[in-house]
Amino acid sequence: MRYVVGYTANARGHDAVHLAVALARGHDASIDLVLVVPEDSPFNAVYPPETGFDSILNQQAQEWLDQGLALVPDDVTARAHILRGDSEAQTLIDVAVEFDAAALVIGATNSGLFKRFSIGSVASSLLHSAPLPVALAPHGYHRTQPITRLSCGFGTRPGADELLAVAVDSAQRRGLPLRLVSLLTLDGGDPANAADAARAHATDRLAAVVQSGAVLVDAADADAAVAALPDPQIVVAQGRTIEEAVDGLDWEDGEILLIGSSRLAQSRATFLGATANRILRALPVPMIVVPRDYTRERS
Repeated sequence: MRYVVGYTANARGHDAVHLAVALARGHDASIDLVLVVPEDSPFNAVYPPETGFDSILNQQAQEWLDQGLALVPDDVTARAHILRGDSEAQTLIDVAVEFDAAALVIGATNSGLFKRFSIGSVASSLLHSAPLPVALAPHGYHRTQPITRLSCGFGTRPGADELLAVAVDSAQRRGLPLRLVSLLTLDGGDPANAADAARAHATDRLAAVVQSGAVLVDAADADAAVAALPDPQIVVAQGRTIEEAVDGLDWEDGEILLIGSSRLAQSRATFLGATANRILRALPVPMIVVPRDYTRERS
């Protein structure tokens, strides 16, 4: 298994490397650091490039990549790649697909609310078009120890079952505790009834996903398959806003949140919806956005 890091020679790139290491550790995975440099084009400010320009550019890019590789501990295999492309986002997507990567890992900018997440132009393109999961590291993410808990943002809209199947399978592969999170805004209804309904819905859909065969488990029948799964924690967070609900949850330092793509997404493509954008404003841990209709074969 491989993780492709969209590397930049700044704090954002370092955050992405740290998250990739945390994802790769204890999971028999390797990391590919990819630095995209501009392709020669008649539309560039200087064309053709001056003599020796390419050599200087490649030397500088390699120095930057060497700095990124130095952040990777010895127990994780890492490689570095310098690629040329007109579009950084499309070049990263192309190489991630070529490498059959489990995810594209990128960092946030440093101007977000509470300095957690702010999406730049390249990240925005990836989060709205990538055919594989995109992992986003919050600003200042330094943790490189293995992930300790997987949370899944779970709702009632179409596509929730596919996301739940990915979350359950990922938790099984890694041997991690799974937490299903429903975020509810207080809208004048009965908070207790709304919370109970959300818990019941999550429980029912979990059983349905397993029984449908969407989750690969080693059990003879559907009932045994459900029993074989780690018992997920189901949490309903409520607040006046989505941001307040997120902020009211307890988050582990080693946690990561899985979230699905908007209904506006094309099949097998990411699309960061309005709710996910609001979650990012308050989220203190990394987020992985999963494409619509996404499945990955178990290796």
